[in-house]
Amino acid sequence: MDHAVSRGSVSIEVAVLAPAFVAMMVLAGIAGRTAVATEAIEAAAHDAARAASISRDARTAQVDARDAARRQLDWRGLACTNQPQVRFSGTVAGRATSLGEAFRSPVGQDASVTVRITCTVSFRDLRLSAVPGMPTGNRITASFTSPLDRYRSRG
Repeated sequence: MDHAVSRGSVSIEVAVLAPAFVAMMVLAGIAGRTAVATEAIEAAAHDAARAASISRDARTAQVDARDAARRQLDWRGLACTNQPQVRFSGTVAGRATSLGEAFRSPVGQDASVTVRITCTVSFRDLRLSAVPGMPTGNRITASFTSPLDRYRSRG
């Protein structure tokens, strides 16, 4: 009789703990995917800012930065649910300004470019009805600033 009671309590324990274990596995998947996506977007922002900062003018900087970000995200296999948003800004002598103004600043003056990338990562394939209120995605943003060469001509 003790064995029957023991087997019954194990079944109850498994029935109670299995959903909690599955929910923990799903949450671990979400945390892992978010960490990988954050690292990929940070690397893309770094590469994009560097590509922009070595360009000669603002228009070329935007094209080169978008290409660098796309290559980095493709290389890492990150698929955003929508097209990644890429925004540009600049600074001249420590004052926030546009990317165009940064490239129009005089040679010899400190200037930098900042690239900000935003991507929404989907969790739809991890969705589990046992976890109510689980998000379907996470919006991740990263930015990086790179200085323009003080003594290089700009346009």
